[in-house]
Amino acid sequence: MVKLVKGLTMDSYIEITVLPDLEADANFLMNNLCSKLHAVLGQVTMGKVGVSFPGYALAGKNLGTKLRIHGTAFMLEKLMAENWIKGLRDYCQCSAILPIPTRVQQRYFARRQVKSAHNKRLRSISKGWLTQDEALDKISDESQKLLKLPFLQLTSRGNKQQMKVFVEQGPVMDLPTEGNFNSYGLSRLSEKVTVPWF
Repeated sequence: MVKLVKGLTMDSYIEITVLPDLEADANFLMNNLCSKLHAVLGQVTMGKVGVSFPGYALAGKNLGTKLRIHGTAFMLEKLMAENWIKGLRDYCQCSAILPIPTRVQQRYFARRQVKSAHNKRLRSISKGWLTQDEALDKISDESQKLLKLPFLQLTSRGNKQQMKVFVEQGPVMDLPTEGNFNSYGLSRLSEKVTVPWF
């Protein structure tokens, strides 16, 4: 089902390429870039800007060296006016705001989350399914399923803990699914909101 939301047409994009060197590898730079973007995205763009990773590779659990930011020209201008990329300019190349090519396909990039063993234990106890001792015995930390997806390693703005934001790349489609993105510029997995793919 294609959900069309009036006024959300993505007509523009910005492409940022990180430039790894001996001091900073591509993953480190991409993590920093996405962390800075995350800090302003939710406040400035109200869910109307999404991201894609043209170099996404499952094999090496790698997001690549390119980040594309998609939205309307107006929203992208508003985002870039925040100067959020400051401090990383020496480590990346940032394009101007460019028009989306005329013939593109669509693809979603969604955040994929795994419930921690700790959260599973708390839920089982609160629902009355298990006692505290049973939960500790039956739900071990080793049983936590680790995703085999590329991820961003970010620091939580709330509790300052390191966290992994796993990114799932959806299949290529012909028609867009429109909606809102989260503060990482990713779709919710249940909605599969797409960005242009070219």
